Amino acid sequence: MNSAPLYHRLIQARIQEARADTPVVLVAGPRQAGKTTLVRQVAGQGLRYLTLDDELTLLSAREDPTGMIRSLDRAVIDEIQRAPQLLLAIKKSVDEDRRPGRFLLTGSANLLALPTVADSLAGRMETLTLLPLSQSELRGNASNWIDHAFAGKLLKVSEPMTGEDLVEAVLCGGYPEALSRATTRRRTAWARQYIDALIQRDVLDVANIDKLDQLPRFLRSLAQVSGQMCNYTQLGGQVGLDSKTAARYVGVFEQMYLLKRVDVWARNRLSRMVKTPKLQFIDSGLLSTLLDLGATEVQQDRSRFGHVLETFVYSELLKHATTAEGNYQLLYYRDLDKFEVDVLIENPAGQLIGVEIKASATVKESDLRGLKKLASVAGKQFKLGVLLYDGTETLPLGDGLWAAPLSTLWGR
Repeated sequence: MNSAPLYHRLIQARIQEARADTPVVLVAGPRQAGKTTLVRQVAGQGLRYLTLDDELTLLSAREDPTGMIRSLDRAVIDEIQRAPQLLLAIKKSVDEDRRPGRFLLTGSANLLALPTVADSLAGRMETLTLLPLSQSELRGNASNWIDHAFAGKLLKVSEPMTGEDLVEAVLCGGYPEALSRATTRRRTAWARQYIDALIQRDVLDVANIDKLDQLPRFLRSLAQVSGQMCNYTQLGGQVGLDSKTAARYVGVFEQMYLLKRVDVWARNRLSRMVKTPKLQFIDSGLLSTLLDLGATEVQQDRSRFGHVLETFVYSELLKHATTAEGNYQLLYYRDLDKFEVDVLIENPAGQLIGVEIKASATVKESDLRGLKKLASVAGKQFKLGVLLYDGTETLPLGDGLWAAPLSTLWGR
């Protein structure tokens, strides 16, 4: 049995809220992020539990979806992406009986990207995302960095983490199973096996791909450009794929929550913006494994660590966005003069927070050029610019700009 400790997941209250007034709730996110554990906790004893990872259950779901759903009053159905035909049967059942909280589903692929699904449960289903563990969840902190930043406050560092400790956290990532392994070697073994299993089995649930053998190489080449702009022709060329196929494969990995395409922020009248999305992996531990990057390699070449650190921060902010009170979008900034900001957070009112990420303990004036440019371009929409660095002091740098320790991300 898995001896990984149970962590309180910040999305739990949201799931309970949704189940109180919505017939179908879907908890979506990558495999092994803790969905099954969480839904079983939330559902308690009253709901029948079915998993489509069980071959017989899967056969029944695919051969007689209506019969299966008709036999259920209220149920948890795990890994629903393996039999999307169940969703139509669930829709019929829910239309006859609209009681809230009837079906609690989990999915390891973004079901809303599957063509038949998006419209079938509109208005009947709420989707919540569970990503791997955040640093806040690992420490039992519930404060939300993004909500606080939009309120003009930065969280206080509750546990300073710098230098080697920070490197260790970044290389470990957030998968509960990886974190329960005692050594780097064991974590790497788990991550490799996890990636292989996803490619050998789960890809086929979301896409019809005839050249599965190209996917591992393609994923490794994507790891090399994490945090950079997507050039599909270039990416595909490295493994002999045309740009259209490369874009489709990136889409498949995105559907499986391995990575995300991040759009560039642009105001309509600003034509001097780059339009290409940027590629970000969702877990810094998996990214480190794909890059063969360990603590020794980081010591030898700190520049390689910078990209993985950016993934780590992006991922932490993404996790904050999934549990925040507000509704936020994560973007990035780059213009044709090559001014850049690593992450931009936009609220529904169009206000912006710029986040620049730095892997060193010293901050230079030149590190602020992207944030200053963004502030001048965004004008009144610019709320705050934060330079996150490997230090311990939070200090103002004038004009709404701050330097803050990376460990404020899991502060209080």
